[in-house]
Amino acid sequence: MVLKQLRWEITNVCWRKNNSGSYVINFNGGGKYMIADTDKAYIAGLFDGEGSIHFKRGMEKKKKHKGDGYRMSNSMRISMEITMTDRSVLMWVHEVLGVGTLKPKTVKGKRVDGTPYLKQYKWRATFRDAFYVCCLIWPWAHTKLPKVQQVIEHYTTNGRENVVDLTEYKVAKELGIR
Repeated sequence: MVLKQLRWEITNVCWRKNNSGSYVINFNGGGKYMIADTDKAYIAGLFDGEGSIHFKRGMEKKKKHKGDGYRMSNSMRISMEITMTDRSVLMWVHEVLGVGTLKPKTVKGKRVDGTPYLKQYKWRATFRDAFYVCCLIWPWAHTKLPKVQQVIEHYTTNGRENVVDLTEYKVAKELGIR
């Protein structure tokens, strides 16, 4: 029953099916993206094979804003990334999803035989962008499904009252009220 309820929440929060049979993504009231199911399935498979997902909550040591020293902070880290040598595939992923960053990965050292490693590239999405991608790939994910569900549950369950919606603030700012 819990999985059925979670599936209903994910479906209603992340995407809606239109009349033509494809899904329209409506993320946080923002723009709508049309992504074919085959593209979503391909990205999910690519992510299952070449990707990683990080979901960590804990204490971190951070620099103080003023003065010397450090402070301890209860922080949350949510990110997902795909690293590979084929830049064109990651450029396509970045273009289709419309979120995240694509950067070359620094390669240190050489192989045992002295030849250099191939240049690698890394696509990465964090926090809400990672949630958006998790919502897209959830029906097709296999290997990374537990972590994908963990990210989705973080944004769709009890903790939602702590998430700030800036839509009203942006409208007020445009009107000159604030």
